[in-house]
Amino acid sequence: MICTVKDKCGGCSFQGIEYAEQLKKKQEDIQKLLGKFGKVSPILGMENPCNYRNKVHHAFGTDRKGNVISGSYAEGTHRIIQTDQCMLEDAKSQEIIRTVRSMLKSFKIQVYEEDKGYGLLRHVLVRRGFSTGEIMVVLITASPVFPSKNNFVKALRQKHPEITTVVQNINDRKTSMVLGQRSVTLYGPGFIKDTLCGLSFRISPDSFYQVNPVQTERLYSTAIDFAGLTGKETVIDAYCGIGTIGLCASKYAGKVIGVELNRNAVGDAILNCKANKISNARFYQGDAGDFMSQMAARKEKADVVFMDPPRSGSTEKFMASAVRLGPSRIVYVSCGPDTLARDLKFLTSKGYRVEKIQPVDMFPFTGHVETVVLLSKLCPEERRIPVTIELSEVDISAREKKATYPQIKEWVMNHYNLKVSSLYIAQVKEKYGIKEAENYNVGKEGHRVPKCPPDKEKAITAALKNFEMID
Repeated sequence: MICTVKDKCGGCSFQGIEYAEQLKKKQEDIQKLLGKFGKVSPILGMENPCNYRNKVHHAFGTDRKGNVISGSYAEGTHRIIQTDQCMLEDAKSQEIIRTVRSMLKSFKIQVYEEDKGYGLLRHVLVRRGFSTGEIMVVLITASPVFPSKNNFVKALRQKHPEITTVVQNINDRKTSMVLGQRSVTLYGPGFIKDTLCGLSFRISPDSFYQVNPVQTERLYSTAIDFAGLTGKETVIDAYCGIGTIGLCASKYAGKVIGVELNRNAVGDAILNCKANKISNARFYQGDAGDFMSQMAARKEKADVVFMDPPRSGSTEKFMASAVRLGPSRIVYVSCGPDTLARDLKFLTSKGYRVEKIQPVDMFPFTGHVETVVLLSKLCPEERRIPVTIELSEVDISAREKKATYPQIKEWVMNHYNLKVSSLYIAQVKEKYGIKEAENYNVGKEGHRVPKCPPDKEKAITAALKNFEMID
């Protein structure tokens, strides 16, 4: 099926391309961006890549003839493109939005005109739990005054008895944001529940919840598998939202700590934790970077950090906090490959190494792709494998070529924050039988040659082991 408004909408940049070719293109893009960090595994695609979005949002307005229209904005504009059938959006949710549009005239409800700042209905948002079948309809209005709202909801439910809750959200500001800060429940509990990875999650109008539930299970299962949990670890779920990743990981961990800025999301996370009878998870409202810095200052430890930032990526402040806390593993879930590459460059310069890269196609027919990356903390002493070998069997000149003096100096600075001279490196090399082409240990006539201090000798020795120049 080819969308009739694909050239106007801009939401499906891969329209008209066979799905196998879409996956190939995304694999190539990720390889180009992230291949320098490690092996990129084959992308995980969908069996049925249509109608996968469980969250459908339409803006409302009028055309030039004054007819009510609803749909998506044309790319880069606030011009509404009438959309009746989108191959990405849940079919039932689209049907409900068409019903709302058809009811407006009989209830004398005017749509909001952005240019004039006049009218009532601005947007309609429908969220559906694919596992539970529960449906939430959110009517976003420019005013709290909604004439005949009870009758409107009753009529809507008569046409769609599958609706489990209706919420009025008030957005009375001149803003491009869809949702306002106030919500009033008109019918039902004001939220829906859905099941993910065997757990039940409460979803409010403004909750962050992945829009493709089929692929989300694969995304989270991959992230949890990468974490290598044994049941003893302390896990940080940063940018935790309503607690999805942390709660899914909780049965494999010793303790889960979720941190999120959005107060409402934290409230939902706590309720989700209680509803699933999970006793080893706690959630806190605040900045996750500050939270980890405070943990590090108290000399507390975390074994694994899950980070799932927005498309803009993480910040150096946050990542520096994670590095300061020093988890043995960081699992980065990214929806922006460009910013992921930027952030991996930072983390790999601070003592972490990329171990695994797994792309997941969360958004078929678009150029977007999610990626899960496992980073492990470099620790040469723990990674060393004891080997017994006769010195006579060693080609010392070949071992010497494994790292240059500048490389050894850089490694020591990154891992021990110490500056070391070529003289000190040469002294440590000589101690382990590595011969120098140039004799750095000879001072000028009459000059005393300084000896390498113990702390710097330890750091240089670790560097030589890291570069496999000594055992």
